[in-house]
Amino acid sequence: MNVEIRPATAAEMGDMGILGGYVYGGSFGDGPDNTVATANLPDWTLCAFVDGKMASSFTNIPFTMRANGNAMPLAGVSTIGTQPEYRRQGLVRRIHTEAFERMHEAGQPMAALWASQAAIYQRYGYALTTMLRQYTVDTADIRFFDGNEGSGNVRRIPVEDAYDTVKRIYIAYIANRICYLHRAKALWLQNALEPVEADGPIWVAVSYDADGAEQGYVIYTLRAGKVDHPSRPQEIVIRDLVWLNQDAWRSLWSFLGRHDLVGRVRWNGAPLDDPAGEFFFEPRMLRAVDREGAWYRVVDAPKALAGRGYGQEREITLALADDPLACWNDGTWKVETGREGAHVARSAGSADLTLDAKALSSLWCGRHSASRLRGWGLLEGDDAAVARADAIFATHHAPHCPDHF
Repeated sequence: MNVEIRPATAAEMGDMGILGGYVYGGSFGDGPDNTVATANLPDWTLCAFVDGKMASSFTNIPFTMRANGNAMPLAGVSTIGTQPEYRRQGLVRRIHTEAFERMHEAGQPMAALWASQAAIYQRYGYALTTMLRQYTVDTADIRFFDGNEGSGNVRRIPVEDAYDTVKRIYIAYIANRICYLHRAKALWLQNALEPVEADGPIWVAVSYDADGAEQGYVIYTLRAGKVDHPSRPQEIVIRDLVWLNQDAWRSLWSFLGRHDLVGRVRWNGAPLDDPAGEFFFEPRMLRAVDREGAWYRVVDAPKALAGRGYGQEREITLALADDPLACWNDGTWKVETGREGAHVARSAGSADLTLDAKALSSLWCGRHSASRLRGWGLLEGDDAAVARADAIFATHHAPHCPDHF
């Protein structure tokens, strides 16, 4: 059996579409011109060919992510799939090994994916980093415990004119956050602004302050006949809700609450630190459910540590256990942090903390603290070092990625 790992050619993208159509059960179309084939470029791919036939596929979409106030290149890993005839032969591992080396050479310190099965990707060092909080609330229950509905002037604007406005607000919103993606127009059109006929047309409402400045927006759909209710049979589905201050957040929710014929407002992608649970009059009526989000992986530890934003000037030394898929990470690293990044260099001294790539990914993204990781047996270090790491790797906001790719 001859195995070749290489990018697909333009002529082979149809084969990748057919492979993806079968592997994903038609979720992205079945033919050679489906989304798998048309939304990716050949240069982004890395495939396994067995005796000349495409057996496994892999895509690295070049993104930029927020890293606690800084911008950082991100490899958006997608369309991973293997024909059933070639599974359990180590093809995805071979692809990942070469893909991580290519990411390292290309200056992509981080990788992320939406996992079809967690069991597959944990073995490659990915850590569950973001969660999607789902709300399902009746408009009759959208009110706040303190009676403050916000003072913003919320107005709908034509969706065809909204792109520049929502993009400006989104850029300001994600500035000091972590794991959010910089959105090119294509990413907007594939997520927040993607038309779904069953949900109804897309609407955009913007919250303005007393001076007319944009302070937040909500992108949503509205459709009747979705709720079994005698007087409120409509449903609103929130696609994206962004706010630059608490008043805008309250104003946008209050705007949604004034839709008297809506019996259900559903938001499938709220961040874990969304304040609704704190401010709603009856939080349990949100019917909040947390679901798995995106998985992140530190590919190049020194670059990832150097490029991330920090809240203080401190130093800590990390020993990374053997990383068979990214051996350049192995060893001990001294990290001297500042508010805009860090200086990272190899160290011959003793380490303050010892951890592996998966635990580092959780710590780096702010998903889990050093204290929690040590409590779970995923990190070693004394009390002083762990407390210092808790402070160093604290994030301004919970990690979140609402965009699928």
